[in-house]
Order: sequence, then structure tokens, then C-alpha cells
Amino acid sequence: MEAYKLWVRKNREFVHSMESLANGMTWLLPERFSNSEIGPEAVYAFLGIVSAVNQHIIDRTPGKYQPSCSEERIPWSLCISMLKDLETVVEVAAEHFYGKEGKWNFLIIMEFLKALARLGSFRDSGYEMLIQGGEVLNLKKFAEVPEAQIGGLRNAGMNAGQLHYLNGQIPPSLEGRAMAALNRFGDKARMASDYKFLNNYNPAVVLKKPSLGTVLSQKGLFGMSFVAGEVISILRPLIYVLLIRKHGTLAWKPWFLSLATELTGFSLLLYGTSHGARTGDKLYTLSTPEKDEMKRRKLIWALYVMRDPFFTKHTKHRLEKTDKYLSQFPIIGYLAGKITELLVGAQTRYTYTSGS
Repeated sequence: MEAYKLWVRKNREFVHSMESLANGMTWLLPERFSNSEIGPEAVYAFLGIVSAVNQHIIDRTPGKYQPSCSEERIPWSLCISMLKDLETVVEVAAEHFYGKEGKWNFLIIMEFLKALARLGSFRDSGYEMLIQGGEVLNLKKFAEVPEAQIGGLRNAGMNAGQLHYLNGQIPPSLEGRAMAALNRFGDKARMASDYKFLNNYNPAVVLKKPSLGTVLSQKGLFGMSFVAGEVISILRPLIYVLLIRKHGTLAWKPWFLSLATELTGFSLLLYGTSHGARTGDKLYTLSTPEKDEMKRRKLIWALYVMRDPFFTKHTKHRLEKTDKYLSQFPIIGYLAGKITELLVGAQTRYTYTSGS
């Protein structure tokens, strides 16, 4: 095992590239979206778990910054990544053995486990914003530590935004994986080579993480708003699947309530972090990665057009109409047909459009 860890750490760029390529190739497996085919999804999940474990090995490279509790247990980020990779297999297997209605009980369990892991990560981070749903370590607190205390950086000009990518912390997955899987091939290799790592880390430095009571007392109403917004964002997928099990996928109530929950959580986050005319220490100051995370959360609102009943009543008809028109052109028509097939197939899986 130690030999494998050493090999992964020495060849991290190659490992990232091969993982992304392999994940992209799984979209070409036959019967990828067949209800009776669990195999292709199991292959994809296995590759995702291997990728997450390899990233964990890279993150724990000796001499690099580690959270104080990272040596005591499996980090929350790895748990969340593995749960997300397993969720699709659970969905397909549950639908195969228990039907379309029965699968929601299993999806509720998966969303409950992910919510627990994210709440644990949120607490252990000192109530800092979760990056990529908790799959990427938020190094904001570390970025605030004076350079003299951590032994300096190889690149003294490195800013907080670049610290987001230290420790090889490259997002292991992106929302809307149907379109993103192939794009990750080049992105991971580039990110892994663009950023330097910490040097001369002093293990004696322990970052004190505030308790919830400390956050609320120091930040006041803004801290309460921030924490409430983040908790709502964490619980939103669980609320959504509970509503779907109760009302069904073609009912508008789960769709609207999920959107309302998402907007409420985002508004509370904005209230706790937007400066406007207000100044002072009571406001949360967002780092560059956290600002990017806010943008990412707004972008995934686009997934609502891929969720039923909106998809069945509106999006699907537009896709079919566009596909029929473009079919007149040989190459463009073929590509449009494949894209439409992928989108329609991906939409049948809750996990591909859940935004969680």
C-alpha cells in the first residue's frame, strides 16, 4: 500500500488525467441509461471512489498542510465524495429491484447521510462555507495565518484564491456530470501543474476553530444569517427528495419548494456576506474560492430546467424540436442527436440533476 501511495504522489498529474479520461469514457458504455443496466454505473462509481481515494493520498503528502483532525479519521471531504459516487449506483439498483417509486426511500437515506457528513464538515471547519459541497477543503482560515507562523511559502505572492488549490484540492466532480465528465480531463492536469505547495509547514501551529456560540456572539445577526443560509443549503436536497416521495416527480410542489428553499438559503448567505454600506468585523469576508463557490451555486440553478415536471412539460419538447431541425445537417445533426440523447438519458437519473 505504501508503494502505491508513493507512486500516486509522484505521478499525480498523470493519475488525474487518466482518471478523468476513464470517467469520460464511461459515458460511451452501452446501455448507460438503461434501467436494467447496473454495471456501467457501478464502473463509474468505482472509478469515482478510486479518484477520491487517490486525491486523499495526494492531500496527505508529508510536509503539506493538514487539518488537525485529518490523521485521526477519514476526512469529511472523502466521505462526501464516496457517498456522491455511490448514490447513482444505489439509485439504479433500487429502481431495478424496487421500481421507480421504491427507489426514493433509498435516495432519502443517501441524502440524509450526505447531509450529516456536510453538517459535520461545516462544524469542524469552524462554520466556514463548504466548497464544492464539502468535497474540497476550505483553506480560508489557513490563509489568514501569518506567513511567519507557517514557515513561509515557496511562492510568497500566492494569494487566498490560489490557496484554494493547494494540497491538490481539485474539485472531484462538477454538477451536471453528463456534460462535465469529459471536460475534467484537461482541467485537472492543468490545475495540478499550475499551483505550488506549502513548504516548511510548522506542525506546532494549530488553527483554533470557533464554536457555534462564538460565531454567533462575534458576528451577531450576520453570523446567524450566514450559518442559517449554509445549513439550509445543506438540507435542501434532503427536503427535495422527501417532497418527491410524497408528491411524485410530476408534481410542481417539490420543484417550487426546492427552488424557494435554495433562494432562501442563498439570500441569507448574501445578507451575512454582502458589504454594501455596512462595514466592520461582524460581516463575513469571502475569500476568492468562496466567491467562486457562490457563483457555482448560482450556476447550478440551471439544473431546474432539467428537473421534472419542468423538463417533461417544457425542456424536452424544445430539445426534440431543435434536434429535429438540426437533423437536416449531416455532422451537426448527428452531434445534436447525441447531445439530446445524453441530456434526456441523464435527466432520468435524480443524481445527475439533483445539484447535491
